[in-house]
Amino acid sequence: MARWEPNARERLERAALTLFAERGYDATTVPEIADRAGLTKSTFFRHFADKREVVFGKQDMLADRFSDAIRAAAPSATVGACLAAALESAAPGFTPDRHDLAVQRRAVIAAHSELQERELLKGARLSSAVADALQARGVDDTTAQLAAALGVLAFSTAFVRWATPGNQQPYTEIAHAALNDLRAAAAALAADTVIRA
Repeated sequence: MARWEPNARERLERAALTLFAERGYDATTVPEIADRAGLTKSTFFRHFADKREVVFGKQDMLADRFSDAIRAAAPSATVGACLAAALESAAPGFTPDRHDLAVQRRAVIAAHSELQERELLKGARLSSAVADALQARGVDDTTAQLAAALGVLAFSTAFVRWATPGNQQPYTEIAHAALNDLRAAAAALAADTVIRA
């Protein structure tokens, strides 16, 4: 086998998600994933600590992207503008060629309680990263925590909408709409507005 394997990480991710869908998460082993990808087990472990990280491996990178985008926003940027910048920073991971992976990922997580718990933990880490970045800009703790929760909810909402089978709308467009919808809902809540069905 060649020493350099082009696109090894993505090949492993695609192989794992396909196997998880075919056999179930628990019944799939790392050697099977590596074999399906045409790679070695050691190559798998160069890219992922374990098979859970195939599903969540990009979450740490996402937290870094969100933090960097917030810190890089103009000094005059509002909290809302910082959240929008954070959401936009995730766009490179939401290309049309990755749409099928997102659909598979959602199905795998929905079918496995351990992965659902892991997703909640990763979401908490993402929220913490956003709050820390906002606080570094001088936003008070309560506002930063609330904004972080809103930003992570906007991201989760955008991801679900984007990963819906058959969706053709770009992620950035969906993310901005989700953030705007949530901001409007928060404003209505703050104004104690009566919500009509």
